[in-house]
Amino acid sequence: MKTRIQEFRKANKISQAELADAVEVTRQTIISLEKGRYNASLELAHKIAHFFGKTIEEIFLFEE
Repeated sequence: MKTRIQEFRKANKISQAELADAVEVTRQTIISLEKGRYNASLELAHKIAHFFGKTIEEIFLFEE
């Protein structure tokens, strides 16, 4: 699964650490999400989408 986390984070001038603190995960988790090495739980996906004021589908790109 691809994500647009990095794109939204940079557009809002938010650091990985700031996003991690806001959604209550480690910076390493954000790095892994951005690189596609980790798939977010539904709860985490919801927190990230809510943080950016977007839908889960706008942040996380599901591929067949």
